[in-house]
Amino acid sequence: MWIGWVEFDVLLGDVHSLKEKRSLVRPVVAELKRRFDVSASETGLQDQHRRALIGAALVAPDHGHLREVLDAVERFVAARPELELLSARQREIHSED
Repeated sequence: MWIGWVEFDVLLGDVHSLKEKRSLVRPVVAELKRRFDVSASETGLQDQHRRALIGAALVAPDHGHLREVLDAVERFVAARPELELLSARQREIHSED
């Protein structure tokens, strides 16, 4: 069994409040869950209105599938026009590690 996750540090566009921030971040998180069948959430920087950390994780039976999904998730987030991707950090481990 493989466990993998990716965390994105993103800069939001013309956002002036936490309410506006959440109106941008929530749809991205929901779409990650729906489209890629991963666990996803805003994982940090909740008190800053122009930055967000968004994380996605999944458990997969083989390494190839894990890499495929995590790479697709990263491409999806990078392509979002309302987000500027500052960094993406991926990590993966095998259950026997």
